[in-house]
Amino acid sequence: MEMVAHCIRGLPDEACGLLVGAYEGPEVTHLFPTVNAAASAMVYEIDPKEMLGVDRAARALGADIMGCFHSHTHTDAYPSPTDVAQAFDPGWHYVLVSLRDTHPVLRSYRIVDGTITEEPVEVPGLEWLGEGERQGAG
Repeated sequence: MEMVAHCIRGLPDEACGLLVGAYEGPEVTHLFPTVNAAASAMVYEIDPKEMLGVDRAARALGADIMGCFHSHTHTDAYPSPTDVAQAFDPGWHYVLVSLRDTHPVLRSYRIVDGTITEEPVEVPGLEWLGEGERQGAG
């Protein structure tokens, strides 16, 4: 929820941040919202000095930067060609938050040598109801 809130606060620009946990691990333990140094609704950029500060904080926690997140303000939560070109670490998780529609959509991907693979996202304490269950609910 903190990630989505950061993305909404970043409007009209894309928002971004770093994910911290075990490198290549499945679980994010800490979230570090960052400033979009590009100040753009079309692209994001994390300032290298801010990234270094997060890296130092992660190491102090006994963890690593394990990925990043950013919002798409007008498109789906799917990596753009620019996102793919900037995906420099094959061990990272790349999380996208689409703010195109009324309800934000969050999806996670691995991007290795230009190949995009979606991975499941689980939020502890948040139960997802299937389509049939939602229609029958309250």
